[in-house]
Amino acid sequence: MNTELFIGGNYVAPSQGGRFADIEPATKNRLAMVAAADSADVDRAVAAAREAADRGPWPRMTAEQRGKILHRLADAIERRARALGTLEARDVGKPIAECINHDVARAARNLRFFAAQAEVWTQEAAFGAAKFLGADLRLVNLTARSPLGVGAIIIPWNSPLMLATWNLGPALAAGNTCVLKPSELAPLTCLALGELGNEAGLPPGVLNVISGIGEAGAALVAHPGVDGVAFTGGVATGRAVMASAAQSLKRVTLELGGKSPNLVFADADLQRSAAGVARSIFRSQGQSCVAGSRLLVERRIAEEFVAMVIEQARRLRIGDPLDETTDYGPLISAAHRERVDSFVKEAAREGAQILTGGSAPEQPQRGFFYLPTILDRVAPRSRAVCEEIFGPVLTVERFDDEDEAVAMANSTTYGLAAYLWTCNLERALRMADRIRTAMVWVNSFFLRDLRTPFGGARLSGLGRQGGRYSLEFWTEPRLLCMTYPEGTADG
Repeated sequence: MNTELFIGGNYVAPSQGGRFADIEPATKNRLAMVAAADSADVDRAVAAAREAADRGPWPRMTAEQRGKILHRLADAIERRARALGTLEARDVGKPIAECINHDVARAARNLRFFAAQAEVWTQEAAFGAAKFLGADLRLVNLTARSPLGVGAIIIPWNSPLMLATWNLGPALAAGNTCVLKPSELAPLTCLALGELGNEAGLPPGVLNVISGIGEAGAALVAHPGVDGVAFTGGVATGRAVMASAAQSLKRVTLELGGKSPNLVFADADLQRSAAGVARSIFRSQGQSCVAGSRLLVERRIAEEFVAMVIEQARRLRIGDPLDETTDYGPLISAAHRERVDSFVKEAAREGAQILTGGSAPEQPQRGFFYLPTILDRVAPRSRAVCEEIFGPVLTVERFDDEDEAVAMANSTTYGLAAYLWTCNLERALRMADRIRTAMVWVNSFFLRDLRTPFGGARLSGLGRQGGRYSLEFWTEPRLLCMTYPEGTADG
């Protein structure tokens, strides 16, 4: 298939006719020839969004009116759940059951959630008194929250539809218009949102989707017509986004990487914990910012527990992402597989023991598959322990007490998530208070109410998303101060 850009309510060809190949990870075949936007196309998309923000009906609708359209967009996604899930499974390589039952379902839920949140988003009033020019006055301070304007949303390839709606939901619900830039490695379900938006009744220019490589994203962030940037991706690119946005003081939220530890204590339910640890690192082939890529296990149970995790890894059914029984698919690209393998090979040269995995499987032979991998006896400051691999690689470290566990957990520069596995509530509370991450799960992995804050500390990001946190980012608070004389009577 050939794709086009979605600008101003229509699919349009890229201005220079540029295209690039989108490769299917499971087969290495070309899945699509994708339109490559350049700076001129970015100008067109931002101009359409700017027109819709400044003169269109969307920001001037009530939250309830916008919410009805977003619910219709969610309806359209749900009606096409299998088609969208199949497309995402082919484009990303994730198992189709995960794409349909989680990512597509969550995409619709994101839109419904933020539509409802915006409807109950209230303005604020504060009453007080002051003297002005010798008169005693009563004050009424009103805080209104207006749409920020035009938002640039840049997302990665690992969960494109879900992450697109996670950002589009609050931005659109609050009355903003948007330009969405998906990753060049998996743009197809995001490009499909244009057609679904038209079907739902989004006014032209409210949602624009541009595919492209580096030039398009850089031009979008730097564009003077953009008021805010939501970026999800790697630390290096996040730094560049922040530096570029700083030139015009754009508002920025960054959701970056992680090196999240699983801390397992001897008093934990070991079988349940082993299943949870395996899920935290091998779900989506480890290609997730919240992957629990470090296992920190109490020394006296380490051998028993690591054997349980190995057994969980070996049970995973590796194969065609379009097979409903598949648990585990390929990595996104040949280059990414080589990068993941380089971490494993370097750790092995430094003395690490490969307990399982560490290579491509014998079957399937095609595609960018890489076995679930567990590394033991890894050097504490090795790259495999300290840097985000973004792949199915779990490193094992041992601790003797809580202080040592905390020090190990806090030894990286990331601060996204941590997972505690213990049946001791007091210990869980103590540890959660000491670990320097923005999110902590106890005896679970990635279960979260959408009202709660999502984001990272340190190199894992800037700002928070979810519930009111997202709506605050996408709105501009404005003060209206009114006075009236003391003692004024009605009538």
